[in-house]
Amino acid sequence: MLVEIITPDAKLFEGEVNSIKLPGTNGGFEILNNHAPIMSTLTAGKISIASDNGQKESFEIQGGVIEMQNNKIIVLAD
Repeated sequence: MLVEIITPDAKLFEGEVNSIKLPGTNGGFEILNNHAPIMSTLTAGKISIASDNGQKESFEIQGGVIEMQNNKIIVLAD
């Protein structure tokens, strides 16, 4: 699935991933390929990504929102 992580200053990440873990306002959650559509608010914490090639990356955020639809995730983060 395609993930884009965007901040007011720059695009932090864009690429194909196997999974993404996010700090949701009501608790952390993980999204895998073919997940049902979802929108959620995010709190301060760490976004963890497992890429298709086996690489793992993480990004610290102060909050934001996420939308997942048709295997495309857009994260608008602070």
